[in-house]
Amino acid sequence: MLAKIYVTLKKGVLDPQGQAVGRSLGRLGFGGVEDVRVGKYLEVRLAGNEPARAREQVDEMCRKLIANTVIEDYRFEIVG
Repeated sequence: MLAKIYVTLKKGVLDPQGQAVGRSLGRLGFGGVEDVRVGKYLEVRLAGNEPARAREQVDEMCRKLIANTVIEDYRFEIVG
């Protein structure tokens, strides 16, 4: 099974990297960009074929290590 994990900063948390990308896009002529938020994408391969167990494990992985839940949100999907 494959877990696709997306981690983003919570609304209201300053994103200096996203702001830098947004400014650079503007300088490159992409004038319609209003906001940019930078996040992380991870893929984790899991042994087994129990989707419910995989969801429990991935949620625990995110809470304990992958995401800083004070300032980040996460979501994931299990494929396979």
